[in-house]
Amino acid sequence: MTHRFEHDTCITGLGQSAIGRRLGRSALDLTTEACLAAVEDAGLGRADIDGLVSYPGGQAALTHGYGGPPPEAVQDALRLDLNWYEGAAELPGQLGAVVAACLAVSAGLARHVLVYRTVTESTAQGAAGRAQVLPGAGGVPAAGVNYWTAPFGAVSAVNWLAQVAARHFHVHGTTREQLGALAVTQRANAALNPAAPLRTPFDLDEYLAARMISTPLCLLDCDLPVDGSTALVVSPVERAADSPRPPVYVEAVGTALRGRASWDQYGDMTSMAAAGAAAHLWRRTALRPSDVDLAQLYDGFSILALVWLEALGFCAQGEGGAFIGDGTRIARTGELPVNTAGGQLSGGRLHGYGHLHEACLQLRGGAGARQVRPRGRLPGVAVVSNGGGPVAGCLLLTSSRS
Repeated sequence: MTHRFEHDTCITGLGQSAIGRRLGRSALDLTTEACLAAVEDAGLGRADIDGLVSYPGGQAALTHGYGGPPPEAVQDALRLDLNWYEGAAELPGQLGAVVAACLAVSAGLARHVLVYRTVTESTAQGAAGRAQVLPGAGGVPAAGVNYWTAPFGAVSAVNWLAQVAARHFHVHGTTREQLGALAVTQRANAALNPAAPLRTPFDLDEYLAARMISTPLCLLDCDLPVDGSTALVVSPVERAADSPRPPVYVEAVGTALRGRASWDQYGDMTSMAAAGAAAHLWRRTALRPSDVDLAQLYDGFSILALVWLEALGFCAQGEGGAFIGDGTRIARTGELPVNTAGGQLSGGRLHGYGHLHEACLQLRGGAGARQVRPRGRLPGVAVVSNGGGPVAGCLLLTSSRS
């Protein structure tokens, strides 16, 4: 296999701010907390950071607490001297910022790139709730795709992805009990995560009795808006030997966009954009799904984690529900531990970066009480995915470089 840019890089530092509901702190405050922690964790100083990237970046990202501060604001706050920086909503999924950082390091544009993702959605929504910030829902005028969906009451991703769930149920026989087993398992994982906002366990009966939001998705199928920031440092692979923490290696990326970039006009409404990104990932590595020790799968809604299980080849298309089963297979002690920190359903909507943070902790052996040990050893391979509506991306990470 020809040389790939991913193999020039590794993740040397991790940082995360406080995470919670309505923290009332500014996005820049949370971002600087996470970034400084990541730089320190990498054994570096601010003077060593010469690259900076975020998703989505730009002033528009500040709207409704979705995107955190643009790179220019973080550069100024941390007094960084940069050789390269970027912020763009058109990156391939939110994890595209990590891909961009790897490309910059591989190309020699920067040596140590600070990557961050920040949300203050919980504070932005306030007591008025989600409707306050949804275009077409009353608080914000309809625009873009919402111009066409809002008249039918479909103002949120839960409405659009409920169609995916309903179609999966109809075509493949998936059940609410199977989605419920995923939610129950993730809450059990969150109970061991002191940073998770939701840690009280619930059972399948409680899941089935939860308030319906958009049939067939109930409240416990939906992730939790929070405030928080996650940061990491991407460095050259030769830095790995000098890193004070065990480095995490980027084995492969999946960035492909196949089919229509649409919430409701995708060719196969049981798969979505995850299919193209996952296929691309496996073409960039000799590793296979059977080599993966744990999966951190995007779960803005429970159906997305199921779709990712299929797209990534852990089971055939249509068999995601059966793969989840009663949750035993995806538990921390199961065949394929999934979302070991609680995912976004219980750990909060950090837009995939909570998943990335957890994957790195697990590969380092630093996940504490929730640490997984497949076959009595530390995990060696983890997959992280993000998105599943119009765009998606995924990363394959390892604890060593073969």
